Parts: sequence; structure tokens; C-alpha cells
Amino acid sequence: MIIAIPKEITLGEKRVAATPDSVRRLIKKGFEIQIEAGAGAGADFPDTAYESVGAKIIADAETLYGGGDLVLKVMCPIQNDTVGKHEIDMMKSGTTLVALLQPLTAFESNARLAERQINAFAVELIPRITRAQQMDVLSSMSSLAGYKAVLLAGTAYGKTIPMMTTAAGTLYPAKVLVLGAGVAGLQAIATAKRLGAMVEAFDTRPAVKEQVESLGATFVALELAEDEGEGTGGYAKALSEESHQKELALIHERAKGADIIITTALIPGRKAPILITTEMLTDMKDGSVVIDMAVEQGGNCEHACLGEEVVHEGVKIIGAVNLASTIPVDASQLYGNNMIHFLNHLCPEKVVKIDLNDEITKGALVTHEGKVVNETVIAISGKSQAGEG
Repeated sequence: MIIAIPKEITLGEKRVAATPDSVRRLIKKGFEIQIEAGAGAGADFPDTAYESVGAKIIADAETLYGGGDLVLKVMCPIQNDTVGKHEIDMMKSGTTLVALLQPLTAFESNARLAERQINAFAVELIPRITRAQQMDVLSSMSSLAGYKAVLLAGTAYGKTIPMMTTAAGTLYPAKVLVLGAGVAGLQAIATAKRLGAMVEAFDTRPAVKEQVESLGATFVALELAEDEGEGTGGYAKALSEESHQKELALIHERAKGADIIITTALIPGRKAPILITTEMLTDMKDGSVVIDMAVEQGGNCEHACLGEEVVHEGVKIIGAVNLASTIPVDASQLYGNNMIHFLNHLCPEKVVKIDLNDEITKGALVTHEGKVVNETVIAISGKSQAGEG
């Protein structure tokens, strides 16, 4: 079976779906690997590194896509202006595609994959269960993003993060507030603590309190009805309007004293909740910084702009986009490792096995035999078309 690894063409994307090390491991398992010329350049992996482990370099995207039985990508396929064709249209019917497909929002892409008879797996939908931990791309990428968000905040912040005592005076530590204690939030907490900040964290899920405190941060709790803040799979869920107002009031009080706020709150398949309002920004200290990691899903902070830094009422607001891609070497390494484990599961005998009774396969499968088959995608797509999403 031929696994094709194209060069990512999404603007700003530097990751590659397989490193020379992961390619070596796939070849050892009996797969033939073809990789587009320059695919690893953004992550400092030259073509020669892939050739040295046995991969075949393909000069152009159209030939690569057309020859692959399984296409392994990072980002969702898009129009390739150089070739003049959509990446999906360059794949042959029956190809298996594995990538971060954004299927809960990219409904047109889902339909195009189905029409093209592509069996597509969205790795962000891999269930977060014990036996799938080594395939968990979201955790891998979110961990890197949480780390980078703190570094980004430190660069934008006009003061030091740790306490420093010098002959010229004492500099006091930055106060960091992290909203959302998922994987990204926990890594942001850990990184801010390592840099010497005073850290508080807020989350609607009481279950994460122990994790937050184990990192040395203070957990800011909101009194909610039992299980109100936690959805399936350990994710947060939307609150009632009354509880959301209590949430905003609590965050407002903590935001007044914060020097840096990092927001990570996401609800799968829905617009990100607003947690930092214009009123809060007005009451924050001049020179403070907000890193909005949820900006790609609408943002947690009012006035946040995708990929931009704006200043409102003296507060710097950075709409952080695709932070994992700004650490492309490690991000590609982790992504490649995740893919090794997923392909071991999907292709136990070096051919794709689509077992619809398997929780991992069924959970990640978006299109199969010309149809959109993922139950979560179908449900959210239906709500969106009805104007409810």
C-alpha cells in the first residue's frame, strides 16, 4: 500500500504529517512511502532525510495525490492554486484520507469528500479513551499550543514574568489567569509557573481542580449544579444563561488584577463562549495582555481578531492562530508519532480495515462509501443548516 504525504499549502502551516523517523518506522512495517518534494522544509526536514530512510520523493502534488492509496495530511484539503485543482479532486476514488479535517464546521469539504468516494478520517474526532491515548492528536497539539501561548504573552507583555530582586529595585511577578483547564490550559499553567508567574485558573468542571492545584496554581471555582459544566468525554459544555452570567461576574473580578489572561475555552461543534467582555477589558490594567486561543472558533474575548494583535482600552489582545505550527519540528514529531499508532490500528495487515464496530474507527470516520457517516458531524451539520448551531 502506498502512503502519500503531501506538502501542506494552508497559509502559515509549517508542519508535515510524517517526519523522517516516522517514515522509517512505516517503511519497516511494509508500507511504501511517497512524499512531495519540499513537504518537510517548513519543519527543517530536507528531502534527502526522507530519501535516506527509503521514501520516494515525488516532484508535484498531482502525481503524488493520484498515486496514493492512503493520503496522510495535517490540515484539511483546500484548493491548490499552483496546480489549479482542489486537493480532494486530485485523489483517486477509493483513497483513504487521514487528516485534521475540521468536520464539525467544514461541511462543504465533507460533502466533496463523500462525492469523490474518499474514505476520510478526521483525527481530531478520535475518541479520548484509554486505548487511543497514543493517537490523540488534539492533546499533542494543544499541549504545544498552551506552552507557546505563554511565550507569546511574555513577548507582548512589557514587564518581566518572574520576580527579580536587583540592586536597582524589586520587580514583582506577573499575575496570569488561565481560562479553561484542558490540555492547552494545563500546559499554559505549567509553563507560566515555570517562568515564575503567579497563576490562577478557571474552569467550569470541578474535576480539574486537583490537576490545576498539582501544578501550583490557584483554582478559581464557580458554584454550579452537579455536572452542569461538564459534557461528554470530559469536555466543557454550554452553561445556562443564569450560570453564564455568574461565570462572567467571577471572571470579571479576577481579570481586574491579571497582567496576562490566556483563554482556551472551546465547546465542540459550537462557537466559543465569550468570557472576556468589553466591560472587563475596560477594567483591566493598561499594558495587560490577552491571548485568545479560541479565536478560530469565534473567540473567548470580545475584539479579538484572527491572527492579529489589537489594543483596546490599553489592553493588548492577540488572536492566536495555529500555535502548534509555530513549533513545527516538535509538532511534526508528535503528529507523526500519533499517526503511527493510528495507522497501526487502521491498517493491521498493511491494508485499510474499516471496522464500523470499532469505537476508534467509527468515531474518526467522516465519509465512507460516498456518504457522510459520522453521527456527530451529521447532528451538528443538521443543526447548522437549521440555524441552531
